[in-house]
Amino acid sequence: MPINMKFLGKTYPPVKYEVGLEKIKEYAQAIGDMNPYYVDENFAKSSKYGSIVAPPTFAVVYQKDLVGQMLFDRELDLNIPMLVHGEQEFEFFEMVKPGDVIYTDGKIVDIQNKDGKDFITLQTTAKRDGKVVTIGRYLFVIRG
Repeated sequence: MPINMKFLGKTYPPVKYEVGLEKIKEYAQAIGDMNPYYVDENFAKSSKYGSIVAPPTFAVVYQKDLVGQMLFDRELDLNIPMLVHGEQEFEFFEMVKPGDVIYTDGKIVDIQNKDGKDFITLQTTAKRDGKVVTIGRYLFVIRG
């Protein structure tokens, strides 16, 4: 059964995430990027940023709970066993640092049905102190 178009434009309330120093370092290590901006506190402190900064793809960490809201939305009722993560992209506006408190909200911006498959796109907006730090777009495919 195709995803109902009535869900196009559905929004999800903000999710709070507090960025931790060790989380940034652990994430950098997990992705194999030991850039000193991400892991070396002494180097980073003397940099133009003044502290450790998160790798750009750390956005998946502070946006994951918002994405989960959509994936497990009972009203939307996605067929999770048939769901495939299709694409993901980010736009970056601000550096993310330890101690930042980020609020991410989301909106379903596209729903399509092609060749017996549903395509649903969630756009997320992550903000710190009301200022956008990252916009994410997640495309999921639900196989028929």
